[in-house]
Amino acid sequence: MTQSSLSRRVFLGTVSVLLVIGIWETAGRLSLVDALLLPPPSEILATTRELLQDGYRQTPLWAHLLLSLARALAGFGAAIVTGIPLGIAMGMSPVLSALIDPFVQFLRPLPKLALIPLVVLWFGIGETSKVLLIYLSTVLTIIVGAAAAVEQVRRLQLRAARALGARGFTMFRFVILPAILPDLFVTVRLAFGIGWTTLIAAEMIASEAGLGWMVVNAGAYLRTDVVMLGIVLLGATGYALDLALVGIQRWVTPWAGRG
Repeated sequence: MTQSSLSRRVFLGTVSVLLVIGIWETAGRLSLVDALLLPPPSEILATTRELLQDGYRQTPLWAHLLLSLARALAGFGAAIVTGIPLGIAMGMSPVLSALIDPFVQFLRPLPKLALIPLVVLWFGIGETSKVLLIYLSTVLTIIVGAAAAVEQVRRLQLRAARALGARGFTMFRFVILPAILPDLFVTVRLAFGIGWTTLIAAEMIASEAGLGWMVVNAGAYLRTDVVMLGIVLLGATGYALDLALVGIQRWVTPWAGRG
């Protein structure tokens, strides 16, 4: 993407966001929409200032955000550390893939909310249960994506590398890994999105803080302004983390999309 096209994309995105906010604010001020159902941005901004000063349920707003980030990143980090090596191993070994793939494919489409009773029964209501639920929602996607990326490596590349004497780790380091890295980053981004959306479900497990808990708790008391603020913070934080992953991807795989 050229600099001019990137600037145009940013400009158009900014205009569209400002336009939606303007329409939303106007609808609220003209009472076209009940503020209890959809508070205008100005009210959400006032709520933000209130929570920054007083917190929500005796917990500072920044503490809710940091706690949710810590839970999500802990589960997601564990999923990357375990899921990528296992997925690569499955992609390189048909025998290992045949042994593990049935379990992965069975668990992957299973709604993670259905696992909450078992997770609580086995691991209690502490932080372990919350992190584990986020881990389970992401690791299976990473395993499948990593295995598929290895299977897509062109046979011609492998034959050429073998002809040049590449074997074992050398083959993996200089041929397979560069070929699969772009697809791995796409998989990681998709998995993080799934894990981030699982955060609310994870924080339903006997939490007393966190953005997901704040949204659920505020909804029970009809604090729509707090609910909307939590949704905005969840969306903005997820977007920022996705942009960070894109930046890391461009730095690690500068060759992706070329040629």
